Amino acid sequence: MTARLIDFQHADEAPRWRAINDDVMGGISHGSLHVEDGIGVFSGETSLENNGGFASVRREPEPFDLSDAAGVTLFVRGDGRRHQLRLYTEQLPQGAAYRAIFEPEAGEWQHVTLPWHDFEAVFRGRRLADAPRLDPAAIRQVGFLIADRRPGPFRLEVVWLGTLESGGNG
Repeated sequence: MTARLIDFQHADEAPRWRAINDDVMGGISHGSLHVEDGIGVFSGETSLENNGGFASVRREPEPFDLSDAAGVTLFVRGDGRRHQLRLYTEQLPQGAAYRAIFEPEAGEWQHVTLPWHDFEAVFRGRRLADAPRLDPAAIRQVGFLIADRRPGPFRLEVVWLGTLESGGNG
């Protein structure tokens, strides 16, 4: 059985997220997360102007000890674009994260399963080859990011994020 870690049905969930977009380095992309009828909506528009091209949101830090899980699973409806789930730990320098890329089909609700081995350490879009493997007991923050080198609007709807049980059945 999947344990839900983040559930947008809870009224206090939306205020726990903040946007970090490419305007921090001169870009003009924008994205944010809000809730519509109990569904978290990460939406906005990416632009490649001014060397930009990414939009992201992060949840406020909270320790997650997921050492008993085999990974995470999401219940989402996408837009056909490539998104990233990012996990932040103190294993990596500030600004670096473990990312898993997923590309849900446009307009269809689906479960996305991301086992731990799907996550790779990155910093500013580049893989960190000598980084330690993700320690599921050390996760402190989660986020979503879009940086697929395609300008235009995006929308990712998320109902919940939960654990992937060791047996693989989410």
